[in-house]
Amino acid sequence: MDKEIIRKNSFKAWLLAARPKTLTGASVPVMIALAMAYTDLQGNGFRIIPAVLCALFAFVMQIDANFVNDYFDFISGKDDEQRLGPARACAMGWIDVAKMKVGIVITTVIACIIGLPLVIYGGVEMILVGALCVVFCFLYTTLLASRGLGDLLVLVFFGIVPVCATYYLQTDTCTWVVFLASLACGLVIDTLLVVNNYRDIDNDRRAGKKTLIVMIGADKGRLLYLWLGIIASLMGVVFAVYGKYWTPLLPTVYLIMHIATYRRMVKIGSGRQLNLVLADTARNMFVYGLTLSLGLLLS
Repeated sequence: MDKEIIRKNSFKAWLLAARPKTLTGASVPVMIALAMAYTDLQGNGFRIIPAVLCALFAFVMQIDANFVNDYFDFISGKDDEQRLGPARACAMGWIDVAKMKVGIVITTVIACIIGLPLVIYGGVEMILVGALCVVFCFLYTTLLASRGLGDLLVLVFFGIVPVCATYYLQTDTCTWVVFLASLACGLVIDTLLVVNNYRDIDNDRRAGKKTLIVMIGADKGRLLYLWLGIIASLMGVVFAVYGKYWTPLLPTVYLIMHIATYRRMVKIGSGRQLNLVLADTARNMFVYGLTLSLGLLLS
């Protein structure tokens, strides 16, 4: 996408900075949690307002994280001419750095405003959950991702926290089955980070950024990508124990697509073409969330 066709600080520029395709990662945990809650409640007492608020909070926080990542990677010099990933708004000059800072403040405030009413349904501990989400949104880019902790944060904040918190806001409880589902969700979403870091392994090494893929190497990184999806799919078997037979069966569609994407990843090897694998992985994540949720509802 040419710099000239994007008007500076325009709506289109902000839309690109928000990275709409990444909203898959925000929607999947909430989708799964709500499907589990609706199934366990058998539709009785399902709370529409907290369901909508959880979804909106997740979407706005994802956009906020994208703005934070765009801004701090640019001012730290990580977004340069050697970047292989999709274009970034600050680096391309689509958005002024000063305006991006304002955008970060606005999205952070909006997320807090959306999340605050959840105190009514989940108690004051929801303030702590929201605060942790905001704090680690900043710490991820500024500190922890460069120390090999990015994958752990994805597991926690795209798996355990959103799934368990959303389910709790519907049922006032959380079970070990929900916790296992949250882990599986986190593993699936981590495949997106793995392929992203796999693509950038050489640039990250030059920049001194110690991602998990830099630490274990490209070969093991590919295997990690493969096994994250396989293990997440196998974890669905726990639902069959409770008679929800469709739940582990439907995500088989995801597993087939995931393995096909892994083979494409191996074939490409390295370079900018891995962005195609990134797009396929985002699609696969959504398929996982959709099929798992559908399996829960059918059961």
